[in-house]
Amino acid sequence: MTTDTPARLLQLLSLLQTPREWPGGELADRLGVSRRTVRRDIDRLRELGYPVQATMGADGGYRLVAGKAMPPLVLDDEEAVAIAVGLRAGAGHAVEGVDEASVRALAKLEQVLPSRLRHRVSTLQAATTPLTSGDGASIAPETLTVMASTVAGRERLRFAYRAGDGTESRRLTEPYRLVSTGRRWYLVAYDLDRDDWRTFRVDRVSEPFATGARFTPRELPTGSAAEYLRRSIQRRQETYEFTVAFTAPANDVAARLPHWLGTPEPAGEQGCVVRGATGDPVEWLAVRLAMTGLDFTVREPAELIDCVRELGARLSRAGGA
Repeated sequence: MTTDTPARLLQLLSLLQTPREWPGGELADRLGVSRRTVRRDIDRLRELGYPVQATMGADGGYRLVAGKAMPPLVLDDEEAVAIAVGLRAGAGHAVEGVDEASVRALAKLEQVLPSRLRHRVSTLQAATTPLTSGDGASIAPETLTVMASTVAGRERLRFAYRAGDGTESRRLTEPYRLVSTGRRWYLVAYDLDRDDWRTFRVDRVSEPFATGARFTPRELPTGSAAEYLRRSIQRRQETYEFTVAFTAPANDVAARLPHWLGTPEPAGEQGCVVRGATGDPVEWLAVRLAMTGLDFTVREPAELIDCVRELGARLSRAGGA
């Protein structure tokens, strides 16, 4: 019999999170308490925000259903390891659609994982090789979780950094946001030694260290970290502008195209136009546009138009047309 009420509530919650209906008598037997105690514990869970649905009948039953808010979850060892491995695999390769929220979730989970489970996660990840798209460099998940923790906790971050030309330096920063471009992770931060805002490619960061010193976030020169990163990349490399018309609604295009390439603008009854700028090779942009699975027409630049034509002809030949 479980006499400790908090422990019994956690055990009850763990049972209810199994997707099935639990008869009141079975719950009472599992917990070693009376049915009346089970009903009281169910009421306590409801007060804590867990949407427990009761059904009428000879024995009665309880089921955890979807509610208006996301309550805390109770995970067993296998579930915690599975989630951590999945988040690590996605975060470490900047997979499109896996953004800062996933890294924050990973940081929270690994913060409370017992050492035995953390070792299991590391062993599983070392034994597997993910198949990812794009040419983004791999990143140690520990690097991302340290960075995400300092962003969330407004804590100064120190790390070693290797620039594109190979120059190595030590940086002390006030981290603002982590931004994923779909192929790479970037850190937008205020560099205290240079007294200015900077962007850092996370795959070039090593030895990240949370100093413990708190700070009040400064105001970015632009409205968002994503916009600041976009402008920063454009300043550092030769870019070109492009215009592409899609014969699909703007919402459909936005769901299939990385946001940093541009925001689809409605045009006509069922079409839209994307205008943007990038420093990526035109070959990569042509393939990325084709990966949307939507019909489109490139309006500019001429280099991208030629590339799309050549790509289409090459694919036709490969298909035997």
